[in-house]
Amino acid sequence: MSKLPEQHVRIKKRFKKILTAVNNLGKVIRNAGPIDKKTTHLIQLAGAAAIRSEGSVHSHTRRALEAGATTEEIYHTIILLTSTIGFPTVSAVLSWADDVILGKEA
Repeated sequence: MSKLPEQHVRIKKRFKKILTAVNNLGKVIRNAGPIDKKTTHLIQLAGAAAIRSEGSVHSHTRRALEAGATTEEIYHTIILLTSTIGFPTVSAVLSWADDVILGKEA
């Protein structure tokens, strides 16, 4: 399992019950339908990209890889968003995904 970002660890310590509830909600939602774990994380990666959330892009890139996604699937998920969120945002998101894929995440 990957190391959690320091900010996540601080939030977990300060707001343990809230973070537990959020994590449980995520599990329930992921298990509520027929979409497999890998695809779920690719969809969540696209959502993170759309709202320009660097931390969520890192998280869902990491989780998609752990669920069996290839780097090509991750890049394709991001590139598919070009006509929706624009090339400059896609470029930034690709760099955030690379932080995880290339092991440069802080």
